[in-house]
Amino acid sequence: MAKLWKKRSTSGQSMSKRDRADLRRAALRLALQFTALIVVVFIAVGALLYFIVSTSQSESNQRTLIDAGHSLSTDDGSGVLMAIYAGGRLQVSRDMPAGLPDTDAISQVATEGGVVQNQVSNDGHTYTVRTAKDEDGDRVIQVAIDQRENQEELQRLLLALVIAGVVASAAAGVISALMARRSMRPLAEALALQRRFVADASHELRTPLTLLSTRAQLLKRTLHNAPSGDGPATSAAVDEIVQDSRMLSEILEDLLIAADPRETTEQQPLNLVEAGTNAIAALQADAAGRGIALTITSSQATITVAGTAVSIHRLFTALVSNALDHAESAVKVTIAVQAKDAVVTVTDDGPGFGSEISDRAFERFASSREKTSGDEQPRHYGLGLALVADVAARHGGSVSIEPAVPGSGATVSVRFPLA
Repeated sequence: MAKLWKKRSTSGQSMSKRDRADLRRAALRLALQFTALIVVVFIAVGALLYFIVSTSQSESNQRTLIDAGHSLSTDDGSGVLMAIYAGGRLQVSRDMPAGLPDTDAISQVATEGGVVQNQVSNDGHTYTVRTAKDEDGDRVIQVAIDQRENQEELQRLLLALVIAGVVASAAAGVISALMARRSMRPLAEALALQRRFVADASHELRTPLTLLSTRAQLLKRTLHNAPSGDGPATSAAVDEIVQDSRMLSEILEDLLIAADPRETTEQQPLNLVEAGTNAIAALQADAAGRGIALTITSSQATITVAGTAVSIHRLFTALVSNALDHAESAVKVTIAVQAKDAVVTVTDDGPGFGSEISDRAFERFASSREKTSGDEQPRHYGLGLALVADVAARHGGSVSIEPAVPGSGATVSVRFPLA
């Protein structure tokens, strides 16, 4: 019992009040959808059953009318009302109700022949009346069947279907709600654990980053006050450290937002060319160390999109880092305008994407390409292009791999709507 309580307690701690509220809303939506499906299916089945019973009654009545028309007796004990007109005389069944026989139909058939079938209503009863001549053509026989019993049977069937439908819908709603909550709970807990992990990791990293930024600023101030021959170069390097630590802090905030789809940030007009240039500048040292020429070109100086600077910086960094990992000697970044989109294209002269990986290159933990050389490259986890796809989607854009051209390496394109 203690183990069970501990398990439940641990499970409850994995979800906040907001997570549990989201779980209840999601389970309610799923239950309503499932209940609506059950109601639609039940209505379809009930309508089919009602149609079958109604059609069966009509066919049975029609057979009874035709069979009774062969009788020459108005009182055969079958409960069918009959009228026989022959030689100017009209003979009718006992207890013939008011409104019957239908003399107009008898006169019409006696004069013109054929068959006349109609409905006659009187005193709360509806009668199906069939008038036709006998096989010899000497008599006109009219047969009437009271439909009240059939109508009452259909009404009872309809009432039973309605009651059963209400009960089934209520039961389906309750059961589907319970099953939906039970089936969604593991997923909700997994998402809650993911968000908690990102939040905890971001919190733990924020403190050393703050210390790093503070110490870099103190070092910068010390170098500024202590003249030295290489002071300007050292001060510039420290400036870069301060800027990088600030960027890392912003990336942590962006990761927190990306991990929780309920959180959003206000997007601002952003110069995509400037953002790309800054990101490429930060990667130039890495590219030079690998002996790779990293260049960026743009069709115009300003290309504006709606976005957040840190997210776009992450996108450029992931795209170019992926290209550097597989390039032989060159990586080229191009920013241009096509129709109503801003297009970022990153091309490298590496081995390119294999046909078997193109469909899942943007999935997390998917190894996109084989390494070009050596074992000195850092380990990769297949997250870079997945991050690119996530950032592009959050900015209303898309990412794709361009068709391979023999000997040209790989080309990845990202589209953003222009602001």
